[in-house]
Amino acid sequence: MSSLRESFERASLPAVTWLNGLPRFLPFLVVLALVVAGIFLPSPGWLLIGVVVLVLAWILALAWPRLTFTEQLMRLAVIGLMVAVMLTQAFPRT
Repeated sequence: MSSLRESFERASLPAVTWLNGLPRFLPFLVVLALVVAGIFLPSPGWLLIGVVVLVLAWILALAWPRLTFTEQLMRLAVIGLMVAVMLTQAFPRT
């Protein structure tokens, strides 16, 4: 494992430990609330979706070495979909 990867995982350890201590449904509900709020809020809503994209990308980066190719593609597709929603919210047609 590279030293950059090790430092990334070491820096993420407190946040992952904290997330692991939460009830399983709570992170899901927070992400769902941010996405729904981001979709329904007019102008600044895309920022909430941007936060979700960053969190999902962070989790994907942590899990990447342990995922199969299919799992990697599925997670990339979810992040790509969220980026598309974010860009649609940030630059709406007028």
